[in-house]
Amino acid sequence: MIAADSIEGLKARLDIVDVVGSYVELRKAGSNFKGACPFHDEKTPSFIVSPQKQIYHCFGCGAGGDSIKFIMEHDKLSYPEALEKLASQYNYTLTYTQGTTPKTDTKMIDALNLWYQSLLEKHPQAKKYLQDRGIYAASVERFGIGYAPASKETLAYLQSHLFNINEAIELGLVGKGENNIYARFIERITFPIYATNGTVVGFGGRTISGHTAKYVNSPQTKLFNKSRLLYAYHQARDAIYKKKEIIVTEGYLDVIMLHKAGFNTAVATLGTALTPEHLPLLRKGDPRIIMAYDGDNAGVAAALKAAKLLSASGFDGGVVIFSQGYDPADMVKNGHIEELNTLFRSAQPFIEFTLHHILQQYRLTHPKEREQAMHEGIGYLKTLSPLLQEEYKSYLASQLGLSPSLLKINPSPSAHSHSATTAYGDAWERSLIKTAVEHPEHLNMIVDSLSSSLLLHHSRELSMVLQGNLDDPAIMSILMDESNPPFHSAEHLRDNLIFFLRNYYEKALKKVKFQQELSLDKKSFLIRSYRHKIEKLKRGELVPYEG
Repeated sequence: MIAADSIEGLKARLDIVDVVGSYVELRKAGSNFKGACPFHDEKTPSFIVSPQKQIYHCFGCGAGGDSIKFIMEHDKLSYPEALEKLASQYNYTLTYTQGTTPKTDTKMIDALNLWYQSLLEKHPQAKKYLQDRGIYAASVERFGIGYAPASKETLAYLQSHLFNINEAIELGLVGKGENNIYARFIERITFPIYATNGTVVGFGGRTISGHTAKYVNSPQTKLFNKSRLLYAYHQARDAIYKKKEIIVTEGYLDVIMLHKAGFNTAVATLGTALTPEHLPLLRKGDPRIIMAYDGDNAGVAAALKAAKLLSASGFDGGVVIFSQGYDPADMVKNGHIEELNTLFRSAQPFIEFTLHHILQQYRLTHPKEREQAMHEGIGYLKTLSPLLQEEYKSYLASQLGLSPSLLKINPSPSAHSHSATTAYGDAWERSLIKTAVEHPEHLNMIVDSLSSSLLLHHSRELSMVLQGNLDDPAIMSILMDESNPPFHSAEHLRDNLIFFLRNYYEKALKKVKFQQELSLDKKSFLIRSYRHKIEKLKRGELVPYEG
Protein backbone atom coordinates (compact mmCIF):
# COMPACT_ATOMS: atom_id res chain seq x y z
CA MET A 1 0.00 0.00 0.00
CA ILE A 2 1.01 3.60 -0.54
CA ALA A 3 1.95 5.30 2.73
CA ALA A 4 -0.58 7.87 4.01
CA ASP A 5 2.02 10.62 4.52
CA SER A 6 3.24 10.04 0.98
CA ILE A 7 -0.30 10.54 -0.35
CA GLU A 8 -0.61 13.80 1.58
CA GLY A 9 2.72 14.95 0.18
CA LEU A 10 1.53 14.26 -3.36
CA LYS A 11 -1.76 16.09 -2.75
CA ALA A 12 0.19 19.14 -1.59
CA ARG A 13 1.98 19.21 -4.97
CA LEU A 14 -1.10 18.90 -7.13
CA ASP A 15 -2.76 21.87 -8.77
CA ILE A 16 -6.33 21.10 -9.83
CA VAL A 17 -6.17 23.56 -12.75
CA ASP A 18 -3.00 21.92 -14.09
CA VAL A 19 -4.33 18.38 -13.64
CA VAL A 20 -7.76 18.99 -15.18
CA GLY A 21 -6.34 21.44 -17.74
CA SER A 22 -4.30 18.62 -19.27
CA TYR A 23 -7.59 16.98 -20.33
CA VAL A 24 -10.11 19.82 -20.57
CA GLU A 25 -9.75 23.20 -22.27
CA LEU A 26 -10.29 25.65 -19.43
CA ARG A 27 -10.99 29.37 -19.65
CA LYS A 28 -10.77 31.90 -16.85
CA ALA A 29 -14.16 32.74 -15.36
CA GLY A 30 -13.77 35.10 -12.44
CA SER A 31 -11.64 33.44 -9.80
CA ASN A 32 -12.45 29.99 -11.26
CA PHE A 33 -11.99 28.24 -14.59
CA LYS A 34 -14.74 26.91 -16.85
CA GLY A 35 -14.87 24.31 -19.60
CA ALA A 36 -17.00 21.63 -21.25
CA CYS A 37 -17.61 18.68 -18.96
CA PRO A 38 -15.60 15.57 -20.00
CA PHE A 39 -18.10 13.28 -18.29
CA HIS A 40 -21.20 14.09 -20.35
CA ASP A 41 -22.10 15.80 -23.64
CA GLU A 42 -23.02 19.45 -23.29
CA LYS A 43 -23.20 22.48 -25.58
CA THR A 44 -22.98 25.14 -22.88
CA PRO A 45 -19.95 24.68 -20.56
CA SER A 46 -21.05 24.01 -16.98
CA PHE A 47 -17.86 22.40 -15.68
CA ILE A 48 -16.12 24.59 -13.08
CA VAL A 49 -12.62 24.21 -11.59
CA SER A 50 -11.72 26.14 -8.45
CA PRO A 51 -7.99 26.76 -7.83
CA GLN A 52 -8.83 28.21 -4.42
CA LYS A 53 -10.76 25.15 -3.21
CA GLN A 54 -8.79 22.64 -5.37
CA ILE A 55 -11.98 20.94 -6.55
CA TYR A 56 -14.01 20.61 -9.75
CA HIS A 57 -17.78 20.40 -10.20
CA CYS A 58 -20.16 20.04 -13.13
CA PHE A 59 -23.50 21.79 -12.72
CA GLY A 60 -24.87 19.62 -15.53
CA CYS A 61 -24.20 16.06 -14.38
CA GLY A 62 -23.06 16.60 -10.79
CA ALA A 63 -19.56 15.13 -11.23
CA GLY A 64 -17.08 16.57 -8.77
CA GLY A 65 -14.07 15.98 -6.58
CA ASP A 66 -10.37 16.71 -6.29
CA SER A 67 -7.43 16.02 -8.63
CA ILE A 68 -7.21 12.35 -7.70
CA LYS A 69 -10.94 11.80 -8.16
CA PHE A 70 -10.73 13.43 -11.60
CA ILE A 71 -7.97 11.08 -12.78
CA MET A 72 -9.85 8.09 -11.37
CA GLU A 73 -13.08 9.01 -13.16
CA HIS A 74 -11.56 10.24 -16.43
CA ASP A 75 -8.95 7.51 -16.95
CA LYS A 76 -11.00 4.75 -15.25
CA LEU A 77 -8.26 4.02 -12.71
CA SER A 78 -8.34 2.71 -9.18
CA TYR A 79 -7.30 4.99 -6.34
CA PRO A 80 -3.72 3.61 -6.15
CA GLU A 81 -3.38 3.69 -9.97
CA ALA A 82 -4.47 7.34 -10.05
CA LEU A 83 -1.97 8.20 -7.32
CA GLU A 84 0.85 6.46 -9.21
CA LYS A 85 -0.05 8.19 -12.47
CA LEU A 86 -0.09 11.63 -10.84
CA ALA A 87 3.15 10.89 -8.98
CA SER A 88 4.80 10.02 -12.30
CA GLN A 89 3.51 13.19 -13.96
CA TYR A 90 4.70 15.41 -11.11
CA ASN A 91 8.09 13.68 -10.58
CA TYR A 92 7.05 12.76 -7.05
CA THR A 93 8.36 9.58 -5.41
CA LEU A 94 5.69 7.69 -3.53
CA THR A 95 6.65 5.63 -0.53
CA TYR A 96 5.07 2.26 0.15
CA THR A 97 4.33 0.28 3.26
CA GLN A 98 6.36 -2.85 3.89
CA GLY A 99 5.82 -5.64 1.41
CA THR A 100 4.66 -3.51 -1.55
CA THR A 101 6.62 -2.01 -4.43
CA PRO A 102 5.84 0.83 -6.82
CA LYS A 103 5.20 0.35 -10.51
CA THR A 104 7.99 1.48 -12.83
CA ASP A 105 6.14 2.36 -16.01
CA THR A 106 8.88 4.54 -17.50
CA LYS A 107 12.00 2.64 -16.36
CA MET A 108 12.12 0.58 -19.57
CA ILE A 109 11.51 3.61 -21.80
CA ASP A 110 14.26 5.56 -20.02
CA ALA A 111 16.72 2.69 -20.41
CA LEU A 112 15.92 2.24 -24.09
CA ASN A 113 16.22 5.98 -24.69
CA LEU A 114 19.73 6.07 -23.16
CA TRP A 115 20.72 3.01 -25.19
CA TYR A 116 19.48 4.61 -28.42
CA GLN A 117 21.51 7.73 -27.61
CA SER A 118 24.68 5.67 -27.08
CA LEU A 119 24.16 3.91 -30.44
CA LEU A 120 24.01 7.19 -32.38
CA GLU A 121 27.73 7.75 -31.73
CA LYS A 122 28.44 4.38 -33.34
CA HIS A 123 26.40 5.00 -36.49
CA PRO A 124 28.15 7.31 -39.01
CA GLN A 125 25.25 7.33 -41.48
CA ALA A 126 22.80 8.63 -38.88
CA LYS A 127 25.27 11.26 -37.64
CA LYS A 128 25.94 12.40 -41.21
CA TYR A 129 22.22 12.80 -41.92
CA LEU A 130 21.82 15.02 -38.87
CA GLN A 131 24.90 17.09 -39.72
CA ASP A 132 23.69 17.54 -43.28
CA ARG A 133 20.46 18.99 -41.81
CA GLY A 134 22.47 21.35 -39.59
CA ILE A 135 22.07 19.43 -36.33
CA TYR A 136 25.26 19.02 -34.32
CA ALA A 137 26.38 17.69 -30.93
CA ALA A 138 24.82 20.41 -28.74
CA SER A 139 21.35 19.90 -30.24
CA VAL A 140 21.75 16.10 -30.27
CA GLU A 141 22.49 16.17 -26.55
CA ARG A 142 19.79 18.70 -25.67
CA PHE A 143 17.01 16.82 -27.45
CA GLY A 144 18.31 13.32 -26.62
CA ILE A 145 18.48 12.21 -30.25
CA GLY A 146 19.48 8.56 -30.73
CA TYR A 147 19.48 5.67 -33.16
CA ALA A 148 17.37 2.49 -33.14
CA PRO A 149 19.14 -0.53 -34.72
CA ALA A 150 17.70 -3.70 -36.29
CA SER A 151 14.75 -5.30 -34.53
CA LYS A 152 16.68 -8.34 -33.23
CA GLU A 153 19.25 -6.09 -31.55
CA THR A 154 16.58 -4.16 -29.66
CA LEU A 155 14.85 -7.37 -28.58
CA ALA A 156 18.18 -8.81 -27.44
CA TYR A 157 18.88 -5.65 -25.42
CA LEU A 158 15.49 -5.84 -23.65
CA GLN A 159 15.91 -9.55 -22.90
CA SER A 160 19.50 -9.20 -21.65
CA HIS A 161 18.36 -6.48 -19.23
CA LEU A 162 15.49 -8.71 -18.01
CA PHE A 163 12.74 -6.37 -19.15
CA ASN A 164 9.27 -7.86 -19.44
CA ILE A 165 8.31 -8.22 -23.12
CA ASN A 166 4.59 -7.97 -22.40
CA GLU A 167 5.19 -4.65 -20.64
CA ALA A 168 7.31 -3.54 -23.62
CA ILE A 169 4.31 -4.27 -25.86
CA GLU A 170 2.00 -2.29 -23.55
CA LEU A 171 4.39 0.68 -23.67
CA GLY A 172 4.56 0.61 -27.49
CA LEU A 173 8.26 -0.30 -27.62
CA VAL A 174 7.61 -3.72 -29.15
CA GLY A 175 4.93 -4.89 -31.56
CA LYS A 176 3.31 -8.30 -31.78
CA GLY A 177 2.49 -10.03 -35.07
CA GLU A 178 0.71 -13.31 -35.67
CA ASN A 179 3.86 -15.37 -35.29
CA ASN A 180 6.49 -13.03 -33.93
CA ILE A 181 7.35 -9.95 -31.92
CA TYR A 182 9.37 -7.06 -33.30
CA ALA A 183 10.83 -3.72 -32.26
CA ARG A 184 8.66 -0.73 -33.19
CA PHE A 185 11.66 1.40 -34.21
CA ILE A 186 14.03 -0.21 -36.71
CA GLU A 187 17.04 1.56 -38.32
CA ARG A 188 15.72 4.99 -37.49
CA ILE A 189 17.00 8.16 -35.88
CA THR A 190 15.01 8.46 -32.66
CA PHE A 191 13.51 11.54 -31.05
CA PRO A 192 12.31 10.96 -27.48
CA ILE A 193 8.90 12.47 -26.79
CA TYR A 194 8.28 13.82 -23.32
CA ALA A 195 5.20 14.48 -21.23
CA THR A 196 4.88 18.04 -19.94
CA ASN A 197 6.73 17.10 -16.74
CA GLY A 198 9.82 15.83 -18.60
CA THR A 199 9.07 12.09 -18.47
CA VAL A 200 9.83 10.16 -21.68
CA VAL A 201 6.57 8.53 -22.82
CA GLY A 202 7.36 7.52 -26.40
CA PHE A 203 9.47 8.07 -29.50
CA GLY A 204 9.39 9.48 -32.98
CA GLY A 205 11.62 7.85 -35.59
CA ARG A 206 13.06 9.02 -38.94
CA THR A 207 14.15 6.34 -41.39
CA ILE A 208 17.63 6.45 -42.92
CA SER A 209 17.29 3.11 -44.74
CA GLY A 210 14.70 4.13 -47.35
CA HIS A 211 11.63 2.79 -45.55
CA THR A 212 8.40 3.93 -47.20
CA ALA A 213 7.20 5.50 -43.91
CA LYS A 214 9.61 8.39 -43.49
CA TYR A 215 8.47 9.14 -39.92
CA VAL A 216 6.74 6.93 -37.36
CA ASN A 217 5.61 7.56 -33.79
CA SER A 218 4.91 5.35 -30.81
CA PRO A 219 1.41 3.84 -30.90
CA GLN A 220 -1.31 4.89 -28.49
CA THR A 221 -0.53 3.63 -24.97
CA LYS A 222 -1.57 4.46 -21.41
CA LEU A 223 1.29 7.00 -21.37
CA PHE A 224 1.40 8.16 -25.00
CA ASN A 225 -1.44 10.05 -26.70
CA LYS A 226 -0.21 11.98 -29.72
CA SER A 227 -3.34 14.14 -29.76
CA ARG A 228 -2.48 15.53 -26.32
CA LEU A 229 1.29 15.87 -26.71
CA LEU A 230 3.51 18.39 -28.46
CA TYR A 231 7.12 17.61 -29.28
CA ALA A 232 9.59 19.61 -27.11
CA TYR A 233 6.84 21.30 -25.09
CA HIS A 234 8.58 20.51 -21.80
CA GLN A 235 11.74 22.24 -23.10
CA ALA A 236 9.85 25.23 -24.50
CA ARG A 237 7.43 25.67 -21.59
CA ASP A 238 9.39 28.25 -19.57
CA ALA A 239 10.03 30.38 -22.66
CA ILE A 240 6.36 30.08 -23.67
CA TYR A 241 5.23 31.38 -20.28
CA LYS A 242 7.81 34.17 -20.34
CA LYS A 243 7.32 35.33 -23.94
CA LYS A 244 3.57 34.61 -24.10
CA GLU A 245 4.10 32.98 -27.49
CA ILE A 246 4.27 29.48 -28.95
CA ILE A 247 5.37 28.49 -32.46
CA VAL A 248 3.73 25.27 -33.69
CA THR A 249 5.52 23.50 -36.55
CA GLU A 250 5.04 20.25 -38.43
CA GLY A 251 8.28 18.39 -37.66
CA TYR A 252 10.95 17.49 -35.14
CA LEU A 253 13.77 18.94 -37.21
CA ASP A 254 11.95 22.27 -37.53
CA VAL A 255 11.71 22.47 -33.76
CA ILE A 256 15.33 21.54 -33.13
CA MET A 257 16.67 24.04 -35.69
CA LEU A 258 14.38 26.83 -34.46
CA HIS A 259 15.59 26.31 -30.89
CA LYS A 260 19.17 26.36 -32.18
CA ALA A 261 18.44 29.78 -33.76
CA GLY A 262 16.93 31.18 -30.55
CA PHE A 263 13.23 30.56 -31.29
CA ASN A 264 12.90 28.58 -28.07
CA THR A 265 9.08 28.57 -27.97
CA ALA A 266 8.87 26.14 -30.92
CA VAL A 267 7.01 22.83 -30.62
CA ALA A 268 5.56 20.35 -33.11
CA THR A 269 2.51 18.15 -33.49
CA LEU A 270 3.28 14.44 -33.63
CA GLY A 271 2.42 13.47 -37.17
CA THR A 272 -1.17 14.57 -36.76
CA ALA A 273 -3.16 17.72 -37.42
CA LEU A 274 -3.90 20.03 -34.50
CA THR A 275 -6.92 18.63 -32.61
CA PRO A 276 -9.27 19.91 -29.90
CA GLU A 277 -7.35 17.68 -27.46
CA HIS A 278 -4.27 19.88 -27.98
CA LEU A 279 -6.11 23.03 -26.88
CA PRO A 280 -5.77 22.62 -23.10
CA LEU A 281 -1.99 22.39 -23.49
CA LEU A 282 -1.87 25.37 -25.86
CA ARG A 283 -4.04 27.40 -23.49
CA LYS A 284 -1.53 27.18 -20.63
CA GLY A 285 0.16 30.51 -20.03
CA ASP A 286 -2.30 32.20 -22.44
CA PRO A 287 0.26 32.51 -25.28
CA ARG A 288 -0.15 33.91 -28.78
CA ILE A 289 -0.14 30.95 -31.21
CA ILE A 290 1.88 31.03 -34.43
CA MET A 291 1.23 28.15 -36.81
CA ALA A 292 4.34 27.67 -38.99
CA TYR A 293 3.41 25.27 -41.80
CA ASP A 294 4.83 24.17 -45.17
CA GLY A 295 3.44 25.72 -48.34
CA ASP A 296 2.45 22.42 -50.02
CA ASN A 297 -1.21 21.43 -50.28
CA ALA A 298 -1.08 19.28 -47.16
CA GLY A 299 0.54 22.07 -45.15
CA VAL A 300 -1.97 24.70 -46.23
CA ALA A 301 -4.90 22.36 -45.55
CA ALA A 302 -3.54 21.61 -42.06
CA ALA A 303 -2.98 25.31 -41.39
CA LEU A 304 -6.54 26.14 -42.47
CA LYS A 305 -8.00 23.45 -40.20
CA ALA A 306 -5.89 24.70 -37.29
CA ALA A 307 -6.81 28.34 -37.91
CA LYS A 308 -10.53 27.51 -37.85
CA LEU A 309 -10.16 25.50 -34.66
CA LEU A 310 -8.03 28.09 -32.84
CA SER A 311 -10.10 31.11 -33.86
CA ALA A 312 -13.37 29.42 -32.89
CA SER A 313 -11.77 28.59 -29.52
CA GLY A 314 -10.82 32.21 -28.87
CA PHE A 315 -7.03 31.95 -29.36
CA ASP A 316 -4.97 34.91 -30.50
CA GLY A 317 -2.32 34.40 -33.16
CA GLY A 318 -1.73 33.79 -36.83
CA VAL A 319 -0.37 31.61 -39.61
CA VAL A 320 2.97 31.61 -41.44
CA ILE A 321 3.12 29.59 -44.67
CA PHE A 322 6.60 28.79 -46.02
CA SER A 323 6.88 28.93 -49.78
CA GLN A 324 9.28 27.67 -52.47
CA GLY A 325 9.75 24.31 -50.80
CA TYR A 326 11.45 25.74 -47.71
CA ASP A 327 10.62 24.91 -44.13
CA PRO A 328 11.82 26.50 -40.85
CA ALA A 329 14.72 24.02 -40.59
CA ASP A 330 15.96 24.94 -44.07
CA MET A 331 15.79 28.66 -43.32
CA VAL A 332 17.80 28.30 -40.12
CA LYS A 333 20.40 26.14 -41.88
CA ASN A 334 20.72 28.74 -44.64
CA GLY A 335 21.13 31.55 -42.13
CA HIS A 336 17.80 33.34 -42.79
CA ILE A 337 17.21 34.12 -39.13
CA GLU A 338 16.07 37.73 -39.54
CA GLU A 339 13.74 36.67 -42.32
CA LEU A 340 12.19 34.11 -39.97
CA ASN A 341 11.85 36.75 -37.28
CA THR A 342 9.98 39.01 -39.67
CA LEU A 343 7.69 36.17 -40.80
CA PHE A 344 6.75 35.26 -37.24
CA ARG A 345 6.11 38.89 -36.29
CA SER A 346 3.86 39.42 -39.31
CA ALA A 347 1.87 36.16 -39.14
CA GLN A 348 -1.52 36.50 -40.86
CA PRO A 349 -4.27 36.52 -38.18
CA PHE A 350 -6.29 33.31 -38.00
CA ILE A 351 -9.60 34.86 -39.04
CA GLU A 352 -8.17 36.76 -42.01
CA PHE A 353 -6.23 33.66 -43.10
CA THR A 354 -9.36 31.51 -42.91
CA LEU A 355 -11.59 33.98 -44.77
CA HIS A 356 -8.92 34.47 -47.45
CA HIS A 357 -8.73 30.71 -48.12
CA ILE A 358 -12.51 30.32 -48.06
CA LEU A 359 -12.93 33.02 -50.70
CA GLN A 360 -10.01 31.65 -52.73
CA GLN A 361 -12.12 28.57 -53.54
CA TYR A 362 -14.67 30.64 -55.51
CA ARG A 363 -14.67 32.76 -58.64
CA LEU A 364 -15.87 35.98 -57.07
CA THR A 365 -16.57 37.55 -60.48
CA HIS A 366 -19.48 35.10 -60.85
CA PRO A 367 -22.54 36.24 -58.85
CA LYS A 368 -23.67 32.73 -57.90
CA GLU A 369 -20.24 31.66 -56.64
CA ARG A 370 -19.86 34.97 -54.81
CA GLU A 371 -23.13 34.24 -53.02
CA GLN A 372 -21.84 30.75 -52.09
CA ALA A 373 -18.63 32.31 -50.81
CA MET A 374 -20.67 34.75 -48.72
CA HIS A 375 -22.69 31.94 -47.12
CA GLU A 376 -19.57 29.89 -46.33
CA GLY A 377 -17.86 32.96 -44.89
CA ILE A 378 -20.92 33.74 -42.72
CA GLY A 379 -21.01 30.11 -41.58
CA TYR A 380 -17.42 30.43 -40.38
CA LEU A 381 -18.03 33.79 -38.67
CA LYS A 382 -20.87 32.21 -36.68
CA THR A 383 -18.28 30.03 -34.93
CA LEU A 384 -16.69 33.17 -33.44
CA SER A 385 -17.70 35.37 -30.52
CA PRO A 386 -20.40 38.02 -31.19
CA LEU A 387 -17.79 40.80 -30.97
CA LEU A 388 -15.54 39.17 -33.58
CA GLN A 389 -18.54 38.38 -35.77
CA GLU A 390 -19.39 42.08 -35.90
CA GLU A 391 -15.76 43.09 -36.35
CA TYR A 392 -15.11 40.75 -39.29
CA LYS A 393 -18.50 41.07 -40.97
CA SER A 394 -17.30 44.31 -42.55
CA TYR A 395 -13.99 42.69 -43.50
CA LEU A 396 -15.78 39.82 -45.26
CA ALA A 397 -18.14 42.25 -47.00
CA SER A 398 -15.21 44.31 -48.28
CA GLN A 399 -13.45 41.22 -49.64
CA LEU A 400 -16.66 40.26 -51.47
CA GLY A 401 -17.36 43.80 -52.65
CA LEU A 402 -20.73 43.83 -50.88
CA SER A 403 -22.52 46.06 -48.42
CA PRO A 404 -22.20 44.79 -44.80
CA SER A 405 -26.00 45.08 -44.50
CA LEU A 406 -26.32 42.08 -46.84
CA LEU A 407 -24.47 39.85 -44.39
CA LYS A 408 -27.02 38.58 -41.86
CA ILE A 409 -25.47 36.92 -38.84
CA ASN A 410 -27.88 35.85 -36.14
CA PRO A 411 -25.90 35.17 -32.97
CA SER A 412 -27.08 32.27 -30.90
CA PRO A 413 -28.91 33.34 -27.78
CA SER A 414 -26.69 33.42 -24.71
CA ALA A 415 -27.29 30.81 -22.06
CA HIS A 416 -28.82 31.89 -18.80
CA SER A 417 -26.40 31.73 -15.92
CA HIS A 418 -26.98 29.31 -13.08
CA SER A 419 -27.61 32.16 -10.67
CA ALA A 420 -30.32 33.71 -12.84
CA THR A 421 -32.81 31.02 -11.81
CA THR A 422 -31.87 31.05 -8.14
CA ALA A 423 -34.58 32.40 -5.86
CA TYR A 424 -33.63 34.66 -2.97
CA GLY A 425 -34.30 32.04 -0.26
CA ASP A 426 -32.31 29.43 -2.12
CA ALA A 427 -29.45 31.91 -2.63
CA TRP A 428 -29.44 32.87 1.07
CA GLU A 429 -29.21 29.24 2.15
CA ARG A 430 -26.38 28.57 -0.32
CA SER A 431 -24.44 31.51 1.13
CA LEU A 432 -25.02 30.16 4.63
CA ILE A 433 -23.71 26.71 3.68
CA LYS A 434 -20.70 28.22 1.92
CA THR A 435 -19.96 30.23 5.10
CA ALA A 436 -20.14 27.08 7.21
CA VAL A 437 -17.55 25.37 4.96
CA GLU A 438 -15.19 28.25 4.25
CA HIS A 439 -15.35 29.91 7.68
CA PRO A 440 -15.45 27.13 10.28
CA GLU A 441 -14.74 29.73 12.97
CA HIS A 442 -18.40 30.78 12.54
CA LEU A 443 -19.85 27.26 12.89
CA ASN A 444 -20.79 27.68 16.56
CA MET A 445 -22.87 30.76 15.74
CA ILE A 446 -24.75 28.82 13.05
CA VAL A 447 -25.27 25.69 15.15
CA ASP A 448 -26.44 27.66 18.19
CA SER A 449 -28.91 29.78 16.18
CA LEU A 450 -30.70 27.30 13.94
CA SER A 451 -31.24 23.71 12.93
CA SER A 452 -30.77 22.40 9.40
CA SER A 453 -34.48 21.48 9.50
CA LEU A 454 -35.37 25.20 9.30
CA LEU A 455 -34.00 25.49 5.76
CA LEU A 456 -36.52 25.11 2.95
CA HIS A 457 -34.14 24.43 0.05
CA HIS A 458 -30.92 22.96 1.42
CA SER A 459 -31.71 21.28 4.74
CA ARG A 460 -29.92 18.08 3.71
CA GLU A 461 -26.81 19.93 2.53
CA LEU A 462 -26.44 21.94 5.76
CA SER A 463 -26.89 18.75 7.78
CA MET A 464 -24.07 17.06 5.81
CA VAL A 465 -21.77 20.06 6.26
CA LEU A 466 -22.38 20.06 10.02
CA GLN A 467 -21.47 16.35 10.02
CA GLY A 468 -18.23 17.09 8.11
CA ASN A 469 -19.31 15.41 4.85
CA LEU A 470 -18.11 17.75 2.08
CA ASP A 471 -17.75 15.28 -0.81
CA ASP A 472 -21.40 15.25 -1.86
CA PRO A 473 -22.01 16.69 -5.38
CA ALA A 474 -24.70 19.03 -3.99
CA ILE A 475 -22.17 20.53 -1.56
CA MET A 476 -19.62 20.96 -4.33
CA SER A 477 -22.23 22.64 -6.50
CA ILE A 478 -22.80 25.23 -3.78
CA LEU A 479 -19.10 25.75 -3.13
CA MET A 480 -18.39 26.34 -6.85
CA ASP A 481 -21.24 28.81 -7.40
CA GLU A 482 -19.65 32.27 -7.24
CA SER A 483 -23.03 34.00 -7.49
CA ASN A 484 -23.67 33.22 -3.81
CA PRO A 485 -20.62 34.37 -1.81
CA PRO A 486 -20.20 33.48 1.87
CA PHE A 487 -21.07 36.04 4.54
CA HIS A 488 -17.83 37.96 4.80
CA SER A 489 -17.62 38.55 8.56
CA ALA A 490 -19.10 37.49 11.90
CA GLU A 491 -21.18 40.68 11.97
CA HIS A 492 -22.46 40.07 8.45
CA LEU A 493 -23.43 36.49 9.34
CA ARG A 494 -25.06 37.62 12.58
CA ASP A 495 -27.20 40.23 10.81
CA ASN A 496 -28.32 37.68 8.24
CA LEU A 497 -29.17 35.07 10.86
CA ILE A 498 -31.23 37.65 12.79
CA PHE A 499 -33.12 38.57 9.61
CA PHE A 500 -33.73 34.90 8.73
CA LEU A 501 -34.82 33.90 12.23
CA ARG A 502 -37.11 36.89 12.68
CA ASN A 503 -38.83 36.04 9.41
CA TYR A 504 -39.04 32.36 10.41
CA TYR A 505 -40.54 33.02 13.87
CA GLU A 506 -43.04 35.57 12.54
CA LYS A 507 -44.32 32.96 10.07
CA ALA A 508 -44.36 30.33 12.80
CA LEU A 509 -46.37 32.66 15.06
CA LYS A 510 -49.04 33.17 12.39
CA LYS A 511 -49.18 29.45 11.70
CA VAL A 512 -49.53 28.32 15.31
CA LYS A 513 -52.60 30.52 15.90
CA PHE A 514 -54.57 28.39 13.43
CA GLN A 515 -53.36 24.95 14.51
CA GLN A 516 -56.49 23.32 15.90
CA GLU A 517 -54.78 20.12 16.97
CA LEU A 518 -52.71 21.90 19.65
CA SER A 519 -53.94 22.14 23.22
CA LEU A 520 -54.63 25.59 24.59
CA ASP A 521 -51.70 25.36 26.99
CA LYS A 522 -49.30 24.27 24.24
CA LYS A 523 -50.53 26.95 21.85
CA SER A 524 -50.20 29.66 24.53
CA PHE A 525 -46.68 28.51 25.37
CA LEU A 526 -45.56 28.61 21.71
CA ILE A 527 -47.13 32.05 21.10
CA ARG A 528 -45.33 33.50 24.16
CA SER A 529 -42.07 31.84 23.12
CA TYR A 530 -42.23 33.07 19.52
CA ARG A 531 -43.16 36.63 20.57
CA HIS A 532 -40.30 36.67 23.08
CA LYS A 533 -37.80 35.57 20.42
CA ILE A 534 -39.12 38.10 17.89
CA GLU A 535 -38.75 40.95 20.41
CA LYS A 536 -35.15 39.94 21.11
CA LEU A 537 -34.37 39.66 17.41
CA LYS A 538 -35.85 43.13 16.81
CA ARG A 539 -33.41 44.46 19.43
CA GLY A 540 -30.52 42.85 17.55
CA GLU A 541 -30.06 39.87 19.84
CA LEU A 542 -29.26 36.51 18.28
CA VAL A 543 -31.45 33.99 20.13
CA PRO A 544 -30.47 30.32 20.50
CA TYR A 545 -32.50 27.69 18.67
CA GLU A 546 -34.63 25.36 20.79
CA GLY A 547 -36.02 22.32 19.02
